[in-house]
Amino acid sequence: MEVRRTTPVKLVVPDERRDDLHESARQFLHCANRAAEFCWDDDSSTNCVTANTTARDALYEDLREETDLTANLVQEAIRRAVQATKGCVERWKQGKRVSQPEFTSWSMLYDKRSATFYRNKVSLSTVNGRVECDFELPADSPTPYERYVLSEDYEFRASTLQYDEVTDEFYFHITTRKYDTDESEVSEDSEHQTVLGIDLGVNSLAVASTGTFWQGDEYDHWCREFEKRRGEMQQRGTQAAHNAVLRLGKREEAWRKQYIHTVANEIVSEAVENGCDVITFEDLTDIRERLPQAKWHHIWAFRRLIEYVEYKAPEQGVTLKQVEPNHTSQRCSRMDCGFTHESNRDGEHFHCQKCGYEVNADYNAAKNIGLRYARKRKHRLRSSPKSGSGDAPVDVRVNGGTLNGESYQPTVGD
Repeated sequence: MEVRRTTPVKLVVPDERRDDLHESARQFLHCANRAAEFCWDDDSSTNCVTANTTARDALYEDLREETDLTANLVQEAIRRAVQATKGCVERWKQGKRVSQPEFTSWSMLYDKRSATFYRNKVSLSTVNGRVECDFELPADSPTPYERYVLSEDYEFRASTLQYDEVTDEFYFHITTRKYDTDESEVSEDSEHQTVLGIDLGVNSLAVASTGTFWQGDEYDHWCREFEKRRGEMQQRGTQAAHNAVLRLGKREEAWRKQYIHTVANEIVSEAVENGCDVITFEDLTDIRERLPQAKWHHIWAFRRLIEYVEYKAPEQGVTLKQVEPNHTSQRCSRMDCGFTHESNRDGEHFHCQKCGYEVNADYNAAKNIGLRYARKRKHRLRSSPKSGSGDAPVDVRVNGGTLNGESYQPTVGD
């Protein structure tokens, strides 16, 4: 079984080399967008280029001439465009609205040749030679960096350099991989696995097929508090207020990550406590269209939650899978029914128009997400003992971001 880990590490970039990274990112995005333009065809999905070799052969020499990027960075930019095009083509074939991929966010992909690792620093290729950046690591031990990046069991894969405009800091998201051959690990081909379905939403941050809810009230509350405080500071218009906004942004980011880490830990624990081998989430592609009421911090939370569970779960012998989200909120999850209709759901309430099954809508969706994976592989869904009758016992967890067993609340002041 392949196990991947992504470890975000803050970089200490020399002041005199920061512009080199910014210019490298600008040219990297230029290459990616040029490649996306080459790969895309507005008239037919079959005419889109989805083969990396085709795009590379056509564009590589021109992009090397147009930019100062190294060969590896140009190839990674082309590969990013091809992968994005391939994803759009898949959605196009499913009848979804798509358009030519466009890259605007500050980020660059590095492979093992354009990024050289040392124990406490990394050497990165730029448009102006290589730049060495120290790692700013937390004091806790062992850190994820030590456990995965420095481990002989994991090999380095292509990783992503990102820049946070709010904090004016650089982060390197290091991806590693290992193949686990331990026979005690869960086999993906097993016919006797048990599945835990997880639904993500706005009112309830996460709902498990076992009937456990992770409410999002406190998460929403503190996000609003941070936003309110940030607005008050920005109205002052002073340099001191600007600096205070940056400090507040760091506190907010740390709090949100800690909050989602807590939820991720509890979801993995829920799977272990219920004897589940697989945790299934819905695919987040087009999540903004499916949840138009979701704000940016909801989408951020969904993506981070899946990311955190993905690397935490294998440590407990549990794998993570994602399934198509089509109609999971409108389909009756009773094993002997399965009737699907938009009238079945009314807000947070689900009432099957065929068999009369009534239950919380998010809980019904969580069961459907688990069933969608379980049925294809003849696995078992772990659900509430009373879920068949619609009288599902609900364990509501209102997470406040617990830290070391004590209630953790963010400081929103200056």
